[in-house]
Amino acid sequence: MSKKEKPVSLRGKFFALTVCAIYAILFFFDRQMALLAIQKSANVLFQVLPILAVVILFTAFLNYILKPKQIARHLGEDSGIKGWFVALFAGVISHGPMYAWYPLIEDLRSHGLKDRLVVVFFYARAIKLPLLPLMIDYFGLNFTIILSCYILLGALFQGWIIELLEQKGIRP
Repeated sequence: MSKKEKPVSLRGKFFALTVCAIYAILFFFDRQMALLAIQKSANVLFQVLPILAVVILFTAFLNYILKPKQIARHLGEDSGIKGWFVALFAGVISHGPMYAWYPLIEDLRSHGLKDRLVVVFFYARAIKLPLLPLMIDYFGLNFTIILSCYILLGALFQGWIIELLEQKGIRP
């Protein structure tokens, strides 16, 4: 298999089929409950879909215009405070599975990306833009803002710890 060919993944299809089977079983035993569950699922989907579309389009646009050398230039040794905020922002707007980012991060590290900013990026990924409206709906705006601020501060704190370890010659 060449490097460009990807194996077919059945995980998502299996999950979708499982959910459909559960709805079918529920529909067989309790039609009202099944219809209510489908209606609530559709409501959540329609709340999240517009934001998810914007995030995907924005990320695709960034991937199209930015190249690894350009990004690494803003995240290298002399990036200063700008590098910290670029890593935070990139972490928040990134989506998809974590492991999908490993090759890009490895490439950026080979172009000068600092480990402390890798930590900030991965920690800031805990904020999921497509899910924020749902979180606001469940927990309220104040809770969502405060938790998001704590996550961002935690990302910076973790990066700072890595920076201190690097300065002492400890390679994490």
